[in-house]
Amino acid sequence: MALVTVRRHRDRGPGIRGREAAAGWLFLTPAIVILGLFLVLPVLMAAWVSVSDWTGRGSPFAAGVHFVGADNYGDLLATPGLAQRDFGTAIRNNAYYVLLVVPIQTVVALFLAVMVNQRLLKARGFFRTAYYFPSVTSSVAITVVFLFLFSSTGAVNDVMSYLGVHGPSWFADPRGVVHLLLGGLGVHQPPAALAGGSLLGLSWWQWISGPSVAMCVFILMGVFTTSGTFMLLFLSALQNIGAEIDEAATLDGTSGWQRFRFVTLPMIRPTMFTVLTLGLIGTWQIFDQIYTGTQGGPAKTTLTPAYLSYSASFQNQEWGHGAAIAFVLFAIIVILTIFQRLLLRGRA
Repeated sequence: MALVTVRRHRDRGPGIRGREAAAGWLFLTPAIVILGLFLVLPVLMAAWVSVSDWTGRGSPFAAGVHFVGADNYGDLLATPGLAQRDFGTAIRNNAYYVLLVVPIQTVVALFLAVMVNQRLLKARGFFRTAYYFPSVTSSVAITVVFLFLFSSTGAVNDVMSYLGVHGPSWFADPRGVVHLLLGGLGVHQPPAALAGGSLLGLSWWQWISGPSVAMCVFILMGVFTTSGTFMLLFLSALQNIGAEIDEAATLDGTSGWQRFRFVTLPMIRPTMFTVLTLGLIGTWQIFDQIYTGTQGGPAKTTLTPAYLSYSASFQNQEWGHGAAIAFVLFAIIVILTIFQRLLLRGRA
């Protein structure tokens, strides 16, 4: 009798699961349709544009649009010319932005989270709100304020005048900070080993120039506007660590730094990966600050791939180049994210 009952349940099970699966797909269908129409389909259309000669007029699938293969990608990556040089300049500028913003904002966010998580700190709610407030403020408004501070009549120039630096020309200097420092030491010409060679249309001397002063302002602004958001993520992870773990480590005779290094950091590793991944993706996609602020100037020292893709498509009507830039940028983000994941997993 028991075997018959079990068999009946087994026979009834797949049918129930089948109906549940059908109901699940039914509820998912609206979301799948919306994502397909407004996400997957535009991505596929952009992929076609990146391998075609579409001029932006009419449908990209019209009879007059021709398949050009990898020509648009070749102009960016292999063919010497203005397109390759601009793309190399944008990659260099954005690379310095990523290399400086991601680690600095991560350290600042973790430091702020540790500070506001202290039990003895009074008015913790006020400090959390104050640190998070720049993250919810319009990036356009913050960009305008920062550029006003660095304008010819701004407060920063007033301070610089006391240090002997007069005029706004230092902000518009197209040289990178590394070249500026070397110039202060009397090095104005690249050595022979760095003068030759080329990568994406730029010499090795240009690659190691460092970010310009204008890009340093955007780096400072990026850290200022994003640290608050990541502080909340770290704060949530810190609050999930039980007090008994910290007490046990204290009883073992560990110092505050040892508890932070050997207990706290390993336990918030998943949050660290999330913060680094979000920071990496966000910094490679910087656009609105550049569009509102400098539009790539001075002398293309704040040009980024996202803004270059926009300008190539909407301003120069080179839609194939613009779409190709977007997909190369997407590949860079994916590769770096995978590498970062493998690196953190290896350390774990």
